[in-house]
Amino acid sequence: MSVDVRPLRPGDKAAWLALFKSYIEFYGTSVPADVIETVWQRMMRGEPDCHIGMVAVDDKDEPFGLAHVLFHRSTWSKGWYCYLEDLFVDPARRKTGAGRALIETVYALADARGCSRTYWVTQEFNTTARSLYDQVATRAPFVQYRR
Repeated sequence: MSVDVRPLRPGDKAAWLALFKSYIEFYGTSVPADVIETVWQRMMRGEPDCHIGMVAVDDKDEPFGLAHVLFHRSTWSKGWYCYLEDLFVDPARRKTGAGRALIETVYALADARGCSRTYWVTQEFNTTARSLYDQVATRAPFVQYRR
């Protein structure tokens, strides 16, 4: 099976929505429908300092994985950071190289923008994803706090 990664297109909305909802469900949470629609609209506008959406597609150009990235400034760098906010591959199509392909595409976008850091977070229990992450990145020693 071949895996390509490309930017989201307007015609991907139904597939993207199914993937994004599955991702949200995986983490046992919920996101209001109006927020999901706002995310979609941001990605379709393609604003440079907003979310950028990528999808992994099969040889029929059907999306089965997604990545959402956000570029932002940092107080620790003159340049940009790249935050990989969401990464998800349809469970039935995992172990195809899609996760790695999505991350490598994000790295290429970050490099093209001159980002000095690309980072993401995941839950401790997400051992399947972490086995890939341990191969393509270095685990940071930070603990996240939220309000």
